[in-house]
Amino acid sequence: MKIPLSWIREFVEVPTDISLEVLENAFVNVGFEVEEIVVTGVDLTGPLVVAKVDSIEELTGNKKPIRYVGLDCGGGKIRFVICGATNFSVGDLVVAALPGAVLPGDFAISARETYGKTSNGMICSSRELGLSDEHAGIIVLPADCAKPGIDAISLLEINDVVIDAAVNPDRGYALSIRGLARELAASLGLKYKDPVKSVDCAKFKINNNGIQLTIEDGSAVSVAYIRTISGFDAKAVTPIWLSRRIEKCGMRSISLAVDITNYVMLELGQPLHAFDATKISGSLVMRRAGESSKLKTLDGQDRKLDKEDLVVADKSNPLALAGVMGGASSEVTDLTTSIALEAARFDPITIAKSSRRHKLSSEASRRLERGVDPSLAEISSARAIDLMIELGGANYVGSSKAGEPRFAPIVSFDPNFVSKYLGTKVTLAEIEEKLVVVGCDVSKKSVSEWLIDPPSWRADLILAPDLVEEVARMIGYDRIPSTLPTGKAGAGLSAAQYRKRSVANYLASNGFAEVYNSPFVNPTFVADLGFTGDRAKSFKLANPMSEEFPELRTHLLPGLLLTAVRNQGRGASDIAIFEIGSVFRNTEKLSSPGSISVTQVPDNQSREAIYKSVPNQPLHLAAVVAGKLASDSWHTKGVNFTWVEAIGFAKSIVENTGNISSTVASDFAPWHPGRCAEIQVDGKPVGHAGELHPRVISLLGLPERSCAFVVVLSALPIVESKRSNALITMPPAIQDISLMVTENVSASSVESALREGAGELLESITLFDRYSKVGEGKISLAFTLVFRAADRTLTADEVSKYRESAMASAAKKCGAVLRS
Repeated sequence: MKIPLSWIREFVEVPTDISLEVLENAFVNVGFEVEEIVVTGVDLTGPLVVAKVDSIEELTGNKKPIRYVGLDCGGGKIRFVICGATNFSVGDLVVAALPGAVLPGDFAISARETYGKTSNGMICSSRELGLSDEHAGIIVLPADCAKPGIDAISLLEINDVVIDAAVNPDRGYALSIRGLARELAASLGLKYKDPVKSVDCAKFKINNNGIQLTIEDGSAVSVAYIRTISGFDAKAVTPIWLSRRIEKCGMRSISLAVDITNYVMLELGQPLHAFDATKISGSLVMRRAGESSKLKTLDGQDRKLDKEDLVVADKSNPLALAGVMGGASSEVTDLTTSIALEAARFDPITIAKSSRRHKLSSEASRRLERGVDPSLAEISSARAIDLMIELGGANYVGSSKAGEPRFAPIVSFDPNFVSKYLGTKVTLAEIEEKLVVVGCDVSKKSVSEWLIDPPSWRADLILAPDLVEEVARMIGYDRIPSTLPTGKAGAGLSAAQYRKRSVANYLASNGFAEVYNSPFVNPTFVADLGFTGDRAKSFKLANPMSEEFPELRTHLLPGLLLTAVRNQGRGASDIAIFEIGSVFRNTEKLSSPGSISVTQVPDNQSREAIYKSVPNQPLHLAAVVAGKLASDSWHTKGVNFTWVEAIGFAKSIVENTGNISSTVASDFAPWHPGRCAEIQVDGKPVGHAGELHPRVISLLGLPERSCAFVVVLSALPIVESKRSNALITMPPAIQDISLMVTENVSASSVESALREGAGELLESITLFDRYSKVGEGKISLAFTLVFRAADRTLTADEVSKYRESAMASAAKKCGAVLRS
């Protein structure tokens, strides 16, 4: 929300010598982040004057329109300048920069020869003066607003300070000069003058004249006003003071009627909408769209209405998408003389849903979906009608009201709770003072019970902790001591937390980078990767952040793969990334816990009901490697990561937790069916690893042979303690054995058979060769067997015996034959 300090000063006596640092801290101290403070006019020096166009000579023979313009800049002497704009005529008042002036961007003005003429100055546009981005033409001032030669810097109020404050969603009242001026006054301890106090609503009495109004759906609108005027001069020019104020707030001047509604919205925070009263058939009704099908809005778009959309309609058709944007059929134009002005307190959720359904966010919807002061519908509409009568020569016709404002309930509050809750001493007098500053009415029943009536603009103050937060905000968060909580004696990481941390450290030390992806996915992309069955059963979000990603993830790989593609597109040739996170699968029926009270800790039955309403969320680890794990350097050349290494990493992760793993061939998507392994613990699958399917690699444009592995960390049993093997000092006995088996026999099954037959003195077994060109459907597998005894050196006969036993076991279980 951009606010000019000059406007704030109407309601707060801000010191003239206040520094920008103090101004910024004043907003920050009460919870408003300041995005930017711009001192306007600091890079502009005169002479900059009002000039009257005396003559225009069109210079022909140029590629674009060029005019030689005579200007009366005061003093009775005509000054001539070259100008390329055509949006002005003889007699118009314009803004002229004379030689010696310096415009924003260090653009110095001087007399110069151009187009065969001497240009003795320049006629300025809004952008050239740094007033706005408008540059379609030069500034044309309202007739008779000033005499030629008057200082334009003062007339246009160029020298000002504009604060851009970030407003949180729960502080909709601060999207106004009224709201932010009150906060600034409270922060600096200055006197505040509420602008609504100067509005006289009584002179615009409710009657049966003009357009009448009814509310059909009271859940969507609490109170609404329609005020009707006639004899309005729609062609009347917006005065400079009004147009400049809305321009400083980031809006542009459009027409007098629209400018007044925008001005009052910026001043008080209540959106308004002006209808051409002659285009309304009968009375107005605020209702759901129902069977109404279409509405052409002011932006020229034909919008298909949802039956739940709230509309303002006459007896024939919808005229506006309530609280979001008006309709083109009842738009105020230059021919409009009668206006029906609408102001309403709409239900924030209803407006938010309509805005999101139509992907249409407006200044009005931004305020209404955050909640607007219910009393402002009456006040702001009266304020706008006052301005239309004053500036547009209108006559008041009548007003219609429907519904009643609904305010936040009175809160029973124990003030002693504040010091206890904040952890710092706050006196009762200070608590009362700060609540009054916020706008609350305080009634003291006893020392321990106060009745707090929240201000009309703070519908969010409904519980005692809300009031405590307001006190904390007003006394300053620096009053709250920064004290670290004392942990329980002997507390530490849980076994699952320790496992998660150790796995992350292991992968990071091996060249992987950890990433955090959004838990939302595109179901079409998930299907393209080949996920089916339970691995594709997801939860659809009721209110997704993006329609492109409407579901919760059932696997980590979709997000990781998109991250890999994004990094590759930004120049990364070798990618090794991993993520540890929860996945969500819709594989079991969930039951609603019903309404759970938030005023006390849930009992065991309620806790159980809450947990049953939440899906199981297993913890997964996934990694993707595209290219090389280690990049080339001057002393060594990196090698491409292969599916065998992917399986090795997955097995290492499982075995580092103290579990014993085994591998079997698998054809799980999105892996290559011939280069994928399933990692098992106690016969149950806990992960998959291998090379990605060529179709997936082609779809994403990843390097060939890209690999991935996944381990379900929460499926791995927690091993309470791990005992290290004793360090044996005796020399090992090493034996190599080469076996021939049929090609459908896995190396892991042969390894298991050898291990079983080799006996207890087998220390390790390693596959070091696989030869597939034997022929006749056979392959050759070569293993290294290491034997070692703790108390002696093994003899050749002993080792030979163990080797033959291992060979016999492999022959029996796998049909293995010793390769000669």
